[in-house]
Amino acid sequence: MAVIELLLGYGPLVAVTLLALPVALVPVSPRARLLVTRLSLPIFGQYVERSPRRREQTARMRAAFVGESHRVFAAQTLFISGVAGVAGSVYGVYLAAVVLRSLAIEPEALRAALPEPLAFLGAIASVPDLSFLQLFALFLVASATVGTGLAALAYWGRWAYLDQRARARAIEIDTSLPGTVAFVYALSRSGMPFQAVLRTLARNQEVYGESARELAVTVRDIDAFGTDILTALQDTAERTPSDGLAEFTENLASVLSSGQSVPDFLRDQYERFQEEAEAQQRQYLELLSTFAEVYVTVLVAGPLFFLTVLVVIGLVIQNTLTLVRIVSYVAIPLLTFGFVVYVDSMTESLTVPTRGSEDATAQAIASGSPTERGAGRWEAVGEGARRGDGGTDVGADAAARANWERLAVYDRIGALRRTLSNPVGTVLESPVYSLFVTVPVGLVALALSIDGAVREAVAAFQSGATDPADAVLTLATAIDGPVVQMTILALAGIALAHEIQKRRISAIEADTPDFLDRMASINEAGVTVVGCLKRLSDADLGRLGDEVARVWRDIRWGSNVDAALARMERRTGAPSVSRAVTLIRNAMAASGDISPVLHIAADEAQEARRLRRERRQEMLTYLVVIYVSFFVFLGIVVALTVSFIPAIEAASQSAGGAAGDIAGVDTGIFGGLQDVDTDAYELLFFHTAAIQGLCSGLVAGQLGEGSVMDGLKHASFLLTVAYVVFAVL
Repeated sequence: MAVIELLLGYGPLVAVTLLALPVALVPVSPRARLLVTRLSLPIFGQYVERSPRRREQTARMRAAFVGESHRVFAAQTLFISGVAGVAGSVYGVYLAAVVLRSLAIEPEALRAALPEPLAFLGAIASVPDLSFLQLFALFLVASATVGTGLAALAYWGRWAYLDQRARARAIEIDTSLPGTVAFVYALSRSGMPFQAVLRTLARNQEVYGESARELAVTVRDIDAFGTDILTALQDTAERTPSDGLAEFTENLASVLSSGQSVPDFLRDQYERFQEEAEAQQRQYLELLSTFAEVYVTVLVAGPLFFLTVLVVIGLVIQNTLTLVRIVSYVAIPLLTFGFVVYVDSMTESLTVPTRGSEDATAQAIASGSPTERGAGRWEAVGEGARRGDGGTDVGADAAARANWERLAVYDRIGALRRTLSNPVGTVLESPVYSLFVTVPVGLVALALSIDGAVREAVAAFQSGATDPADAVLTLATAIDGPVVQMTILALAGIALAHEIQKRRISAIEADTPDFLDRMASINEAGVTVVGCLKRLSDADLGRLGDEVARVWRDIRWGSNVDAALARMERRTGAPSVSRAVTLIRNAMAASGDISPVLHIAADEAQEARRLRRERRQEMLTYLVVIYVSFFVFLGIVVALTVSFIPAIEAASQSAGGAAGDIAGVDTGIFGGLQDVDTDAYELLFFHTAAIQGLCSGLVAGQLGEGSVMDGLKHASFLLTVAYVVFAVL
C-alpha cells in the first residue's frame, strides 16, 4: 500500500520530468533534437506553415544563420513551449503542496516566534485548513500560473536567443569585414574574375571569419540555385544582420550593374573601412575606460566598504560573520563572472578571426597526414580490393586488407602519437594541458602538507566531539595555504604557456609586414615567387625568417610553393600570416605578378599592427588602475587584520566579562565583544583577499590585454602577493 501511495504521489512528477528531459537536451544532443523534431512536425507542422508571422520569423532565422527550416524550428518551439507548460503545471501543484506543508504549524507557535509588531502574520498558518474546493482552486491557480509562465518563457526564449545570436554575428561580421574587403580588393587587382574572387573567399571562411561565411551564402545561391550575382548580393543585403555588410553589398551590386570599375570601388571601400577601424578602436577604448571605472567602483570599492561596515558591526554590536561570508564567497565571484561575461559580449569587436580547422584535403597537404594517403580509400576496399572496372580483385583482398587495417589504426592513433611525441608544443598550443603536470604536483604538495592538526580536525568533525563549525574552521586554517599554493601553480602553468605562445605569435606578426614588402619589391623586379622565397630565406626577418627558410627548404626538397606556404601557415598559427598566405596562394593562381597583392597585404598587416600597438598602450592605463585598486583593497584588509581586530580583542579581554565597564569606564556597546570569533574573521579576510586577487587579475587581463586568458598571469601574481602578505603577518 505504501508503494502504491508513493507511486500515486510522485508518479506525475517523474513522468513530466522524463517528458521534459529530451526537450532540455535539445541544445546539446543531436539525438534529442531529432526526437523533438519528429514529434513536433506532425503536431505543429501544418500550423506554422500558415502562421502570419512566418516571414518575420524566417528573416530572424536567416540573420542568426540557423541551419534549420522555419517549419522545423517553429514547430520545435511550439512543442518545447507545450512541454514546458505541461511540466510547469505539474511542478506548480507540487510547489503549492510544498508551500502548504511548510506552513503547517500552529498559529500560536508562529505568533510566539514572531516579534510583537509582526504577530499578525501568524494568520497564514490557517492556510492549510482550507476546504477541498479551496485547496483545489489553490492548486489550479498555482498550476496555471507556473505552467503558463514556463510556456511563455520557453517560447520567448527560443526567439530571443535568435535575436541575440544575430547581434553577435553582426559584431563578428563588422569586425572581419575590413580584412575581407582587403582580400577581395587584392584578388580583383590581380586580374581574377569577380565571381572567382567570391568563390575563393567562400573557401577561406576560417581565415576571414563571419563576413566570408555570409558571402559564402551568396556564392551558394549563384552556383547551386542559378541566381544572378546582382540578385544574390541584394538578397545578402536583406539577410545579413550587419549594417556595414548590407551597405557594402548594395553598393557593390550598384557598381556591377552600372559597369563601373570594381577594383576602384573596392579600393575606396578598403580605405573607408580602415578609417572606420580607427574610429571603432577609439570607441572601444572609451568603453573600456567606462568599464574600468565601473569595476573599481562597484566590485572593488563597493565590497570593500560593505565588508568594512559589516566587520565593524560584527565585532562591536552583532555577529555578521555569515553575511560577510556570503559577500566574500558568493557575491564577489558571481558579480565578477557576470562582469567578465558582459564585457566580453560588449567588446567582441576586438576578436580577430583565425583559422579554426582546415578541410581534410588542405590539412592533409599541409601536414602530410596519412589520412590523404589511404584512410579515404579504406572504405573502397572494405569488402575487397576494387578493380578499374568496378569489380573486386578477390586474390588481392587478403594482402590489401591487412595493409589498410594497419593504416586505419595509424590514422586513429596519429593525433595521440603526435601529441605525446611533442608534449611542449602541445602545451604551448593548448595551455590547459599544463594542468596534467601542475595539478598532480599540487595534489602531492597538498598531501605532504597534511599534518596532525588536519587529522585531528577531520577526526573531530567525523566523531562530532567538537562543534562542526569549529572543526571546519580548524581544517580550513590548516589546508587553505596549500590550496592557494596549488591554485597559484595551476594558474601560473597555464599563464606561462599562453604567454610564451602569445609572444611568439606577436613576434611573427610584427615581422609579417616587412616580409610582404620585401617580397613585393623583389617580385616587381621580375623575380618569380620561388625566386622571391629563395632570396628571402637568408634575409633578416626575425622569428618569421626561420619559417621562410623552412618554406624554401621544402621547395628544394620537391614540394610545390602552395603546399610549402600552407605548412608555414599551419606552423605559425598567426592570424596575419594566415591571411597573407591565403592571399598569396590564391593570387599565384591568377597571375605571376603578385606585387600589387603583396603591397595591399603588407598595408593591411601594418595597419593592424599599428592599431594593436596603440590599443596596448592605451589599455596599460586600465591595467594600472586595477592593480592600484587591488592593493588598496589588500591594504585595508591587512589593516583590519593587524590593527583593528587585535585592538577589539584586547578591549574585550580588558572587560574581564564585566559588560559595559573597562577599568571603571563605561564601554557602552563594547560590552558584547567576548562572543565574537575573531579567528574566523582573520581567516575570512585572507580568503577574501585571495578571491579578490583572483578576480581582479582576470578582469585586469580582459580590460588591459583583451582576453581572460591574459588575465591568468595577473591573477597568479596578485594571488601570490595576497598569500605572501598574509603568510608574513
